[in-house]
Amino acid sequence: MNELKRGWRFVSACCFGIVCSAIVLPYYSIGTLVDPVTTAFGWTRSEFQTAILFSSGLGALTAPVVGWLIDRYGVRRVGIPSLVGLGCGFFIAASMDGPLWMLYLAYGAMALLGAGTIPVTWTHAITNQFFAQRGLALGLALTGTGICAVVAPYYSLALLEAFGWRGAYIGLGLLPILLALPLVYAWLAPFERPAQVEPTLAPEHGMTFSEALRSYRFWLLLATIFLAYMGFSGIGPNLFPSLTDDGMTSSEAANIVSIFGGAIVAGRVVVGYLVDRFWAPGVAAVALLLPVVGAWVFSTSPGFAAAGASAFLLGFAAGAELDLMSFLVARYFGLKHYGKIYSVAYATLAVCSGTAPMLFARVYDATQSYDSAYLIAAGLFLASALLVLLLGRYPQRFDP
Repeated sequence: MNELKRGWRFVSACCFGIVCSAIVLPYYSIGTLVDPVTTAFGWTRSEFQTAILFSSGLGALTAPVVGWLIDRYGVRRVGIPSLVGLGCGFFIAASMDGPLWMLYLAYGAMALLGAGTIPVTWTHAITNQFFAQRGLALGLALTGTGICAVVAPYYSLALLEAFGWRGAYIGLGLLPILLALPLVYAWLAPFERPAQVEPTLAPEHGMTFSEALRSYRFWLLLATIFLAYMGFSGIGPNLFPSLTDDGMTSSEAANIVSIFGGAIVAGRVVVGYLVDRFWAPGVAAVALLLPVVGAWVFSTSPGFAAAGASAFLLGFAAGAELDLMSFLVARYFGLKHYGKIYSVAYATLAVCSGTAPMLFARVYDATQSYDSAYLIAAGLFLASALLVLLLGRYPQRFDP
């Protein structure tokens, strides 16, 4: 445990950077805002959920640029101003007065002004500082998504009840500035690794970006990510309203969403531990079979207990997937051009995060039910679980 003991502040800073990132905080807070904002302005759910397309979709476009900036200027110089920018994006949302374009402008500003907060930044920092325990360090840092999924619904509901939806947006905008920024500034600096720990993948080893593009594994990994995240991203922001539609109270729905978030944390840590010891695609395939069951159960309008169990299965797999993506990119393509290669994989994820919530909501607008969308998600998870097994052995030239 020498690396983690010496670098726990470093991991913690990355974790809170992810909690307050431009893809995570808007994504996990939007569900509780659906009813009050759409009621205020008369928008449909799909129109409102399209906002995620702007925050995540523009994030997909900026990801390669962010990867290049990090390689050139370092994580802190990119991350700190972006945390301030993300907060400003939420403040813009608080000033909306009716036109739908203002909603999309606000969420677009979150993506552009907060571009350097995306997971590309924080996973780049982890992969360059941890070697013997890289998988576990990534898992611990990426628990930030689960922490956000747990806390954001309660935090947003508390703000809504106290200050209305405008106050909720202001409160959300303060998080990256007052919470993440001080920790990133103080703790995100290189730590001294013990001398006996040798790198398993030195930064000079690995494929170039053009070599990765010519590899079938690169495209197979993108396909796996695309299928899985179309399912996860469609369910995430729509889970809260789907539960209240089925008759649960807001507090009951928030509890289910928190179970989902807590399971993300568990998935991050458990899978991070397992991939350091077992073949990562096999671990991924097992993890991706869990949400097949969870999504099917949600299509049956379950009661509280069954919904809680299904939320855990979905959350555990969602937690595993982002951790696995970071690990698989490093393991199959090396660290030489990790920032660029990972940024493209992340861009695929971001496109899914932007489009799937809107498509999920359109199913609701057309059928007045989320049941069909849950069944489609179950099929996507199954296909992803089968595809990831085709990645094959780790490249020997990247072995220690």
